[in-house]
Amino acid sequence: MGELNVSLVAMDREVWVGKARLVVARTPEGEIGILPGHEPVLALLADGPVRIETLEGGAVGAAVHGGFFSVSNDAVAILAETAELDSEIDVERAQAALDRIMADGQVTRSEKAAELRARTRLKAAMGVESKTLRTGL
Repeated sequence: MGELNVSLVAMDREVWVGKARLVVARTPEGEIGILPGHEPVLALLADGPVRIETLEGGAVGAAVHGGFFSVSNDAVAILAETAELDSEIDVERAQAALDRIMADGQVTRSEKAAELRARTRLKAAMGVESKTLRTGL
């Protein structure tokens, strides 16, 4: 089986570069999974977690907020407005931010972006399947 050359780059830094066997990201149309040999793709990135399964069998997760996603000749470029690796996310701080926003039961229009950012950070840090996530997803 082939391999993917993956670059996850934010506006301010290179977040992760390496070889992978699978990349999963979220677009406005839904989640997309990329394996070696995938057709070329150019898509907008939606706020959400990105999962990269490395050749060694490990996984890298990141919270991504906006940007573009490109696939061509087994090269995957994730060009995000902001991105942070799951290991960089302060889960308690993200959960506290979400709890503050949700405290009164109503999210104002101005709080919606902060709510989405906090949920994305928690999903990336704890895994989308986590049972301990208190986000109401």
